[in-house]
Amino acid sequence: MTDSDSLHRLRVDADDPEGAGGRLDAWIASRTELSRTRLQKLLAEERIRVRWPGGEWRVPKKSDTVAPGLEIEVAVPPAQPVDLVAQDLPLTIVYEDEELAVVDKAAGMVVHPAPGHRDGTLVNALLHHLRDLSGVGGRLRPGIVHRLDRDTSGLLVVAKTDRAHHALSDALRRREVRRIYRAATWGHLDLEGTLRIDRPIGRDPRDRKKMAVVEGGRRAISRVRVRERWRTADLLDVALQTGRTHQIRVHLASVGHPVVGDAVYGAGRERGMSGPARSWALALAARVPRQFLHAARLAFDHPASGRRMRFEAPLPADLARAAEWARGGA
Repeated sequence: MTDSDSLHRLRVDADDPEGAGGRLDAWIASRTELSRTRLQKLLAEERIRVRWPGGEWRVPKKSDTVAPGLEIEVAVPPAQPVDLVAQDLPLTIVYEDEELAVVDKAAGMVVHPAPGHRDGTLVNALLHHLRDLSGVGGRLRPGIVHRLDRDTSGLLVVAKTDRAHHALSDALRRREVRRIYRAATWGHLDLEGTLRIDRPIGRDPRDRKKMAVVEGGRRAISRVRVRERWRTADLLDVALQTGRTHQIRVHLASVGHPVVGDAVYGAGRERGMSGPARSWALALAARVPRQFLHAARLAFDHPASGRRMRFEAPLPADLARAAEWARGGA
């Protein structure tokens, strides 16, 4: 470890449901913003240490597992410079101060550069519109604390300082950041009040490009409330307690109510209906240009002042038009 490294200190608690016999890299990944690929590299570089209470610090083996009482230190080196291009792309900044910014991401925009999307991303836009960004999130994702799918619109918080990045990332892990999404789903959920979906999510064993509810996946919890009932669809509020990849889309599809317009987890659902319901569903699907999923509300404690920050973003025009048509019951 060097003086410039960022140090994560973790401890496996006795009441941790994932803290008995699980893989070390998977456990650390579930409590940090570090990917398992990144952690495996840090392990190879001997930047991860473990010890039992009263014992000596040592570099773990790849085969090591976690158990209650284990202490863990992860030393993350500072982000290396990368040739990211600042681009003057349209960007709605809802709020900004010295520590952070909140943006309303448009559908169709990838959050950070990746193979196939080296520019035109939210990060490229942020580099143009904001004076400075934190590099803690990684070389290709400066300032990014959490993500939205390419075709999901809505609110994101972006860190502008190292302090803000660490504080917001920790708050996400402690489930202190409140995120509520607006989603339209096929069919009608039979519930009063709130539905709690607690199902583990991991890579789909039949298609590694997709996620699925799988035994041994990472714990994922969503809370669902019906906001409006349409003819053959519901408009929902979905609150995230965890933030797994494609969590809302996978969870809703797993209970038989995929997101309208979701080409991956709900493709063709409207065509499986019959009678007048099928005609209405086909008409709604034709009016929804992408998955009907929008990050509508975001709340968190400000990393510097501690003040509770709350933001709302209305449905963007494409989804608002579809919702207005659906309310008419045509």
